[in-house]
Amino acid sequence: MNSQDFRPAYLGLVESDGLAARAERALAALQECRLCPRNCGVDRTRGELGFCQVGRRVRVDSAAPHFGEESPLVGEHGSGAVFFAGCNLHCVFCQNYEISQCPASVAETTAQELADAMLALQQAGCGNINFVTPSHVVPQILEALVLAAKAGLNIPLVYNTSSYDALSTLELLDGVVDIYMPDAKFMSRDASSRFCAAPDYPDRAREAIAAMHAQVGDLVLDEKGRALRGVLVRHLVMPGDLASTREWMDFLASLSTNMYVNIMDQYRPCHMAGGIEELSRHLSGEEYSAALTSAHEAGIRRLDERNPARVLELMERFFKRRQ
Repeated sequence: MNSQDFRPAYLGLVESDGLAARAERALAALQECRLCPRNCGVDRTRGELGFCQVGRRVRVDSAAPHFGEESPLVGEHGSGAVFFAGCNLHCVFCQNYEISQCPASVAETTAQELADAMLALQQAGCGNINFVTPSHVVPQILEALVLAAKAGLNIPLVYNTSSYDALSTLELLDGVVDIYMPDAKFMSRDASSRFCAAPDYPDRAREAIAAMHAQVGDLVLDEKGRALRGVLVRHLVMPGDLASTREWMDFLASLSTNMYVNIMDQYRPCHMAGGIEELSRHLSGEEYSAALTSAHEAGIRRLDERNPARVLELMERFFKRRQ
């Protein structure tokens, strides 16, 4: 698709005032929060806290161009990553557990401040707004998006999620999000229970990824290889095949053999993982090769190719521009 012919989905809702109505509906859901499969039922508008430990206002840890994402998202000027504090999973190997599991350490952010952050990322040249760990703050995102879109935001939105999402919340995002980037973590209920405190993760994640794909389809790139719309799945290969790579590849292929997948090899023991025997070691080269083979045997052909040298080059350019 030619980038000049592309228009982010949410702009159509802005013109019809549908986005504001969607935001109001989402914010009302905070009064008895069931935005994710935890179904906490707390009134976040009155300061009650559920599993994610985030109330009425979102907590933004950082908002900056990010060059370590998949190449279709990075482009020339980085992906506009907005890192939210709090999470509806408690992964024992989380690399950002200080933020995800201790959100109170991060200051609250108003809707206007979040909108301003989006606009600043667009002004910096980022090709998209990348919401990282957004499942528990969808109402606040929509609230800020109304302000940002009316002030000139016009780049794609990326929903960068663990996939522990409620279908009703994903419905709120239909026609709003352009690019879904879900994780495919565990296929085993036992592993999900032990390592993420969510035994129903495999079922909820499969439902969520299927719903995302039904909304936006396969990943569409522009003439420069930049993502415009569609699904990009991340799968972190785990030691001892704890993530059940072949089962995930078979599932993704059942949705579409044209699914764009990043099979990641960067697992390392973080947070509490060093004290858990199965998680206490790095991934071997043989295990990663076996994961790639599983993808090919399942019929998955669109695999992300990482280029560390390219990442460093883009980062150097970015910092030079800021000097």
